Amino acid sequence: MLFETPRLDGADRQVIEEIEKMRHDLRLHVQPRARWTKHLRRNLTARAIVGSNAIEGYPASVDDVEALMVGEESLETDEAIRSELEGYQRAMTYIQALSDAGDGFRYETGLLNSLHFMMQEHHPDKRPGRFRKGMVYLSSPDDPVIAIYTGPDTDEVGGLMEELVSWLNEGDLDAPVAVRASMAHLNLVNIHPWADGNGRMSRALSTLVFSREALIPAEFSSIEEWLGRGQNTYAYYEILKRTGGAHWSPDGDAHPWIRFCLRAHHLQAQQAKRRVDLISRAWGMLTEVVALAGLDERVIFALLPAFWGSKVRRAIYQQDAELSTQQSTRDIRDLCRFGWLTAQGQARGRYYVAGPAMQQVLDAVKSSTEPFREPY
Repeated sequence: MLFETPRLDGADRQVIEEIEKMRHDLRLHVQPRARWTKHLRRNLTARAIVGSNAIEGYPASVDDVEALMVGEESLETDEAIRSELEGYQRAMTYIQALSDAGDGFRYETGLLNSLHFMMQEHHPDKRPGRFRKGMVYLSSPDDPVIAIYTGPDTDEVGGLMEELVSWLNEGDLDAPVAVRASMAHLNLVNIHPWADGNGRMSRALSTLVFSREALIPAEFSSIEEWLGRGQNTYAYYEILKRTGGAHWSPDGDAHPWIRFCLRAHHLQAQQAKRRVDLISRAWGMLTEVVALAGLDERVIFALLPAFWGSKVRRAIYQQDAELSTQQSTRDIRDLCRFGWLTAQGQARGRYYVAGPAMQQVLDAVKSSTEPFREPY
């Protein structure tokens, strides 16, 4: 027996309609403009990776995760955390690729175990890719010694996972995707089938459900960034505790959990929509100013991250703009000479930030200062 999908009320349906409207608008804006969405999609994926790993106590910067995603060395992240991030990135890359796996795709326990292996391969003592052999406990974020949840008995795990996979393939198929993704998340995190990595796997499974819908790229639908913010993380633990109880008890009411997730999806969609609007206007204005300065349009691939507040790495710019080392070095040098970028750090640790010439763009292209609207 799994947690059952609750009946939605009028307020829930209104929130879902608004989420779907924002996602539809994002689809119209994102697909035709692949050039300027390249950085945004990577940035959103990095934010999701940072958020999901921060919940588990593995902090990292978005800049370092973006560097890891393109094969560059991180500037600040240590080796242990890097291993966690790289494992999660491998799993997320595969999840995003599964969006076009076709109608023959089916959820299987083998698929979920494979994703778990990608995340946990560097922890051979925690049985990566294989279900746990003993009991498992979820600790309090305030005190790791205190167990706030105990998963089902070990001999129940295999059957529960088969039931979950069956539901993913055939259950509640007419439910809104945000609801199905949230119920998949809830059931997997409470079954807690692995010795470690259950939280990240549950959040990744939610993203996979969205990815399979293929309405928009999965990175625009993930709520992992939102969940990874301090007060949201505590609220996340609290709603899981209220819904799941102290022990495996799937007869609990999942409606508060669904509302929590719908609110998160609504707020995350508002933020994604605002980012898309901001970055599209920035690309347009940067196109104009670099032309007036006599620079090649390709340098926008270096200026756009700086506008966004990210650290610009020459090697990443080289990959994004598909340049040679000589071309990228010359472009970065010119951008610094004209005041568009300012160098920071030394040698391999060097990166670039927005220079004084960028201020005109920052002043002209501003995001809304209005707070996000509460959906409920």
